[in-house]
Amino acid sequence: MNKPKFYAGFGMALLVLLFAFKSQQKQTVLYIIGDSTAANKAADKFPETGWGMELQPFFKEEVKVDNRALNGRSTKSFRAEKRWQPVLDNLRAGDYVFIEFGHNDEKIDKPTVGVSLADFKINLVNYVNEARSKEAIPVLLTPISRRSFKDGVLVDSHGDYPKVTRLVADSLKVPLIDMLAKTENLLNKLGDQASIKLFLHVDSGHVNYPKGKKDDTHLSPDGAKQIAGLVVQGIKENKLSLVKKLK
Repeated sequence: MNKPKFYAGFGMALLVLLFAFKSQQKQTVLYIIGDSTAANKAADKFPETGWGMELQPFFKEEVKVDNRALNGRSTKSFRAEKRWQPVLDNLRAGDYVFIEFGHNDEKIDKPTVGVSLADFKINLVNYVNEARSKEAIPVLLTPISRRSFKDGVLVDSHGDYPKVTRLVADSLKVPLIDMLAKTENLLNKLGDQASIKLFLHVDSGHVNYPKGKKDDTHLSPDGAKQIAGLVVQGIKENKLSLVKKLK
């Protein structure tokens, strides 16, 4: 055996492993908790796309987007189903938690999901404080707008839930990305018809939607990309440390 070559090769392999380990240690994890508008989608739901699925491409390798958002969840059910605990258990100092709820919290006719405004506030406060207890950085996001035009005028369908999110962000000094305001601005700019492309509108005959689909809550791939871009805009506006890790 050629010992010098062996030791040189072994040393090189060790350096590669050490570099990989250090790179992993430096990686910031950006968790997303929320509902269907952000969630990852199964192949049989395509072209429905959550904006969280389109966030990773905006970042360099130093950031890993871990999207835990799920269809139909609220601040209440996400915790009750023990979806939050694994995130909390794995949080490290410097990680981010993007918290976007509201679409389902407002469904107070569904007791396992809907919550009052008062409970919504308590739930958001708890998520923020628990994330901070792990030295992670919570960021609050208001829910995105539905495409709800009446006589050419965009109508808000979220009641006072976005207002509560804003109030919690202000009182606890949490970075806020006002996705409702951003998406309302985008929809108003596009108008009723042109904004259809952002949402799940599929003609009949599609493999996943044989009868077609007209859904003004959930996003198309193009819509998800544009909404993810608005999230990145909010990251820049808040001057989060994540800015340095954007491509």
